[in-house]
Amino acid sequence: MTQAIEQLTRYRQMKARIQVLSNYSVGAGITVSRLNEDDQLQELHRKLRGLPTYMYLNKRELELETAAHAYLDRYPVGVKAQKRAIPTKGADQEDTELLQELRRKIQKVIAARGYDIRDDVDQIIERLAELQDLQAEVNQIDTVLDALEQHKSEYARLIRKHLIDGATWEETAREMSLSKSAFYRWREKAIEEYEKLAIC
Repeated sequence: MTQAIEQLTRYRQMKARIQVLSNYSVGAGITVSRLNEDDQLQELHRKLRGLPTYMYLNKRELELETAAHAYLDRYPVGVKAQKRAIPTKGADQEDTELLQELRRKIQKVIAARGYDIRDDVDQIIERLAELQDLQAEVNQIDTVLDALEQHKSEYARLIRKHLIDGATWEETAREMSLSKSAFYRWREKAIEEYEKLAIC
């Protein structure tokens, strides 16, 4: 029960921290929240890799992909390594132009992510990881409270008012028309119900 109370009373603090982390600049006008979106896009790309590329690449992108396959034995991890792996010249003028376009596209990604101007990548990764952990925890609380709302709406109301919003027991009891003893009985039951729903 103590763990649930601690988690719920930290809800507003976690939301505030998410707001701060989301606006942390990593350079080139990019914030940690943008990097988080990029991570989600990469996850989508991983899913797309299971599909034939003609289903989601346009004609020019397919030409670039073919050039990459022809000139790369392997695909290194990380955009900087990928750029280094792409040769500057191809077998003919057309291939050279395709390879140069590939290098330009990768350079744009490097610049957009601020990798050229930031050397504190570890700090950026820590902040991104913290942001993702906090978002997951806040989303879990929201999911459980929404479920509790459907199941026992008065318990969800008490938790939101007293534990999340930080209202005193007197304020909460008055708003919900409860006596002091009824408030504490409901509070205990509300937390118990929350914990039952939260167990995964």
